[in-house]
Amino acid sequence: MKINAVSPNFKQTRKAGFLEKFHEKAKNNADMTDTIVVPRTIFKGYLGIMTGTTLITAGSFLSKNKIGKILSLSGLAASLYGTYAFVRPFIIKDTPGVETSKK
Repeated sequence: MKINAVSPNFKQTRKAGFLEKFHEKAKNNADMTDTIVVPRTIFKGYLGIMTGTTLITAGSFLSKNKIGKILSLSGLAASLYGTYAFVRPFIIKDTPGVETSKK
């Protein structure tokens, strides 16, 4: 018998990867691969809000230092910009990339 031969009763299994486990458990596999188109300004808004929240949290840990105050103020500025970038397409109707009429 060859060294690399496999007996007929041996079932060769491969460990499923991290993402493959999600695909196996999903009821509708299209849920894992669907994509949505998000306007760039709304995406910038999400990033600004998340970055601002992180900076404010980091600043709260260092609240006694001057660095903590700088982090908190920069977090507030990032959150304010994120809010502006998120809301801008809904307020200003002539923003590029915002559809104002149905085709």
